[in-house]
Amino acid sequence: MAKLQIDQSLAKQIIDSLGKGVPPHRGVSAYATGTEFAEKVRSRHLEGGIANGKIRFVGGSWGAGKTHFFRLIREYAFEEKLLVSTVELSSHETPFNKFERVFFEIVRNITSPAMYEEANLSLALPFGEVLREALARWEGDYGSTGDAVRALTDELMQQTDIDIDFRRVVVAYWTTYATVGAEVAALENARGTLLQWFEGEGQLRTFQREYEVQKMVKRENARIVLASLGKFVRWLGFSGLLVLLDESEMSHSTMRKSSLKDAHNNLLHLINEIDDTEGLFLIYAAVPDFWEDPKSGIRTYGALAGRIGALDQKPPRALDNVWNIDHLTQDRAPFADAAAKIREIYEIAYPKEVAGLPPVATLRDHIDGVLDEHPEFSHVSSWRVAITATIQALNMALEGDALPAPKKHHDDIVSSLEDD
Repeated sequence: MAKLQIDQSLAKQIIDSLGKGVPPHRGVSAYATGTEFAEKVRSRHLEGGIANGKIRFVGGSWGAGKTHFFRLIREYAFEEKLLVSTVELSSHETPFNKFERVFFEIVRNITSPAMYEEANLSLALPFGEVLREALARWEGDYGSTGDAVRALTDELMQQTDIDIDFRRVVVAYWTTYATVGAEVAALENARGTLLQWFEGEGQLRTFQREYEVQKMVKRENARIVLASLGKFVRWLGFSGLLVLLDESEMSHSTMRKSSLKDAHNNLLHLINEIDDTEGLFLIYAAVPDFWEDPKSGIRTYGALAGRIGALDQKPPRALDNVWNIDHLTQDRAPFADAAAKIREIYEIAYPKEVAGLPPVATLRDHIDGVLDEHPEFSHVSSWRVAITATIQALNMALEGDALPAPKKHHDDIVSSLEDD
């Protein structure tokens, strides 16, 4: 995928998301600055594809920018032709002590570069779209759907390092596109049933009878099926699968002791097995308590703490195992640069109102003035203050309102962010 182009519709989406204090789902690189670390992650982990599996950990306090970082890395991954899945871990919906549910969420949230570029981010069955895209590419080579399905089937069934039931389900899914004479509704129903296998749903007897599939995805085999997914993605021609795991709810801290032990064991097994997989790059993000909490942090499990490593109080380096983004250098210049880039997005979104926008120099001076008022060790990050101030300043300008004094603007922003 080439670098994402910002049109008027996307520009308005970016502005709307930033106005709500949330990084947009698409187009983060259009305004991101100070991206040196993210670019090093790209060059050292994404470029050239994912051969042997790997896992890295991101530590950052609330509001440190983990979501922004994830969405920037995701955009880089799409440009490098990777599939991406973002999973929010939680103690109720996606607990790490039940890794099969984590796997189901990985499949439910998979996105391809084409889906990202075309803004198809809300598909009910995204993995089905990945399979359909692959079939469409082969149709171009073989001239017909039937010939493409036969060729895909022959080659996939020779990939013995991919789980046999995984292969059978995929082949059965592709076969529905070559079925002649069946009703559309019946074919859609069959595809939906087959995709249920990847989400732990459906009846084993149905899969045994209809597709010769002998097992369902369960706790004991979920990590094995994930490894097969990574190999399958590479076989399809993608550069790999990037899985972004975000423990935004501090799910470990709310688990019972027995569940916490299971979660830690699952994570340890995943770390120990990742080097032997293919095509998988996992990034696990958590707040510092994940490392440091005396009751639920990884320090309670010496073997796991030893394999992950400490959350060092220093700027992150891309080849390290743990990245502490609380210590990313935050020079003042990039914040004003980001303000200038966001102004360019406003020009795309509202081309008839460009004259109402403040000159770039005026906007940069205002953002510098707001940041002059921000304490160095505030728990509200300078980045959030700068972006919020920029959006508010540009919105005020569009409405013909004068900009407030920098101190008042800063104090209003911090008060609002503290109340969120």
